[in-house]
Amino acid sequence: MGPQQPSTRHPAWLAVALCVMTTGVNLQAPLYATYAQADGVGVMATTIAFSFYVAGVLPVLLGLGGLSDRIGRRRVMLLALVFSALGTLLMMAFPHVTTLALARFILGTGTALMSATATAYMLELFGHARASRAANWVTASTSIGFGLGPVLTSLCLMMRETVAPPSFWLHLAGVAASAVLVWQLPETAPRQGPKAPMLRLPYFTSDGLWFGAAILLCWATTGLVISILPSVLAPHGLSRYSGLATMLAISCGLLFQPTARRQPPRQAVRIGLLVLVPAYALLAWGAWSGMLVAVLLGALAASSACYGFVYLGGLAGTAEAAGAEKTRASAAYFLMAYVGFSVPVIFTGLVADRYGTATALLAFGLVLTAGTLALLGRRSPELAISELPTRPAEAFGKQ
Repeated sequence: MGPQQPSTRHPAWLAVALCVMTTGVNLQAPLYATYAQADGVGVMATTIAFSFYVAGVLPVLLGLGGLSDRIGRRRVMLLALVFSALGTLLMMAFPHVTTLALARFILGTGTALMSATATAYMLELFGHARASRAANWVTASTSIGFGLGPVLTSLCLMMRETVAPPSFWLHLAGVAASAVLVWQLPETAPRQGPKAPMLRLPYFTSDGLWFGAAILLCWATTGLVISILPSVLAPHGLSRYSGLATMLAISCGLLFQPTARRQPPRQAVRIGLLVLVPAYALLAWGAWSGMLVAVLLGALAASSACYGFVYLGGLAGTAEAAGAEKTRASAAYFLMAYVGFSVPVIFTGLVADRYGTATALLAFGLVLTAGTLALLGRRSPELAISELPTRPAEAFGKQ
């Protein structure tokens, strides 16, 4: 039996499911400082737990990239929804830092399953003639979701302090509704069974390494905002606003992507890098001094750099440099991105525990500045404008 015929409603149903799944990823972020305080642990413990997300993402993204070709797109998406709900249920039942590590691992696994399937599925639902629109829908729905989760929790905490806010229940309800929608989606790809390759090793090029290093710096900054910012804001009584800062640092980058698309990929990345350092400086100063407006403005500026110019330009530039190896090159791009999302954050947490948050923020800023200057100083042939990639691992891979 061949694939069923998609309806015009189906892309919207899939977009809703993607948004709900990514909403669950950072849903607990405003409670990180609360978990740490209740368990009597420092910033480093929280950052290590936070980084377990990457431990769930990378093995699945690289080793199970072809799973949906074997068992079907719809089944993989339903499995990803199960992982999303399980992560939230764990934190509701056991609100501790150790549980957070397990929940982050589970959420990372679900996100990787989703990211290895979503764009191909959306592309098949739209039709290959509308590849650009399919990629845009995936990028938009996931960008909104990654930022929506923490801001929902922040809003709930402003009304009542609790370790099981109503946002958790809202997410579970959203998962249930999304599962109903995904269940009704057609299976667009015939199952290939054991013949479908599962392993997709990364492919690096010289220009791809440059773009990868840029997104590494950007996602390291985002990881710091999500995992460490609540602890920095807590002494000022502002930790409940960390979810709003996270939303600004992730979702608002979508507003700058139309401008980024009009730039050659390398130029877009350079613009983003030029914005990144002063944006971080404003954000860090605001967090340390308790100036909420500075934190929010810095987060917005960082989002324009990370998820507006660098993310989009780097993805397009990596694909352009890779030739026929676009899928594997994108896997390399996201591999470097997720290294940035985890390793620098853990070391920053270690410095914060030993020498204080001010020293940690300063140290991260110095490394960020040095890395940015090194990238801006590297000369390389300008890449031409290219279409956004449209294979599963190429359209998104955000935290």
